[in-house]
Amino acid sequence: MIAILDYDAGNLKSVEKALGFLGEESIITRDRREVEQADKLILPGVGSFGAAMRQLKKYEIDKMLQEAVAEGKPLLGICLGLQLLFEESEESPGVRGLGILEGQILKIPEKEGLKIPHIGWNSLQLMRNGRLFLDIAPESYVYFVHSYYLKAKDEKIVTAATEYGTYIHASVECNNVFACQFHPEKSSAAGLKILSNFAAIQRGDG
Repeated sequence: MIAILDYDAGNLKSVEKALGFLGEESIITRDRREVEQADKLILPGVGSFGAAMRQLKKYEIDKMLQEAVAEGKPLLGICLGLQLLFEESEESPGVRGLGILEGQILKIPEKEGLKIPHIGWNSLQLMRNGRLFLDIAPESYVYFVHSYYLKAKDEKIVTAATEYGTYIHASVECNNVFACQFHPEKSSAAGLKILSNFAAIQRGDG
């Protein structure tokens, strides 16, 4: 069972639908018991960093996430869910992120002819044999919607990157924690394969 964490940040049904298409059982929840019973967790999200952190704390999902990661339960952050896993964001100065991973969320720099937010399909540079990208072709295109981007402190956790006005860490992997800045649930066959790869990961793998 995969628990899709509900903290009023949207993007839940599309993730649930994609998992259902793959034949994976999932539940949208913020109930502690259901989260504890789940085999894996997905933290989706759209919206602002500061507001999302307030909601995570309101429902005590921040504590559930920390506990799950400590137990070795596989966790996938998607879009804003990736950003929240890190320490801070320029979008919400003074607001602490979950701090599960080390790095900063920065504003995509403005450049002439560059539209922000970054919306649409972009290709991935794959590296370090990330487990999410098993059998994914190099330079595969995935779907992005974001104005802020990750700069991880340790580049060894970066498994995919893209270019959009700057070099963007598009996906990371650290032990049982995985995250994508892009939306796999909206990224056609490649995205479904990424979700399928996550669903196949077992506690203690890697």
